[in-house]
Amino acid sequence: MIEFKGLKISWLGHDSFVIRNGKTVAIDPFKIKGRHGPADILLITHEHFDHCSPDDVKKMASNKTVILATPACKAELAKAQIGEVRTIKPGDKLRLDGVSIEAVPAYNLNKFREPGKVFHPREDQKLGYIVEIEGVRVYHAGDTDAIPEMNGLKTDVALLPVSGTYVMTPEEAAEAAGLVNPSLAIPMHYGTIVGSEKDAVKFKELAPCDVEILRPE
Repeated sequence: MIEFKGLKISWLGHDSFVIRNGKTVAIDPFKIKGRHGPADILLITHEHFDHCSPDDVKKMASNKTVILATPACKAELAKAQIGEVRTIKPGDKLRLDGVSIEAVPAYNLNKFREPGKVFHPREDQKLGYIVEIEGVRVYHAGDTDAIPEMNGLKTDVALLPVSGTYVMTPEEAAEAAGLVNPSLAIPMHYGTIVGSEKDAVKFKELAPCDVEILRPE
């Protein structure tokens, strides 16, 4: 866990984070260990199993939790009889109990499932999020490459994938850090499906900002 301007940011492994400051915001819970909920707000970036995990959503949610997800993920959660889920798409902005949420694009440019077909197509409208609490903006990039939409995003903390294969390499993540210009970056998306801490260390060497490598909680 790291504290940044009053926000407590915990990495739960892979792309899973909990952000706390009075309210608890959880993002992409997956293979959760221990008690980290319930969340007031739960955000899911897209429908892939390592991001949209019904079992882990159940661990993190109560009947008061506001769950925001893409339509494809909402369908997966409905199969598991998880209650009300609000759909959200790139460009949407809302404010919930003093927490501002902005959904931003997340997609691949050059990570191919097969020739001509990327793992995360732009047209699928998979997401990253900007969460603003008490004036501090945390950007969770989702599964993405360094895309033009990052340029000019106002961020204080950037949570960036670094493993390559499905997402940015450490070098590309360093480029993304240059685009979003945070005070602090935290690497993610390694150590579970693909990638290792070596990717996080490489990113820290290259990034044009302070980098904190967290231990999963």
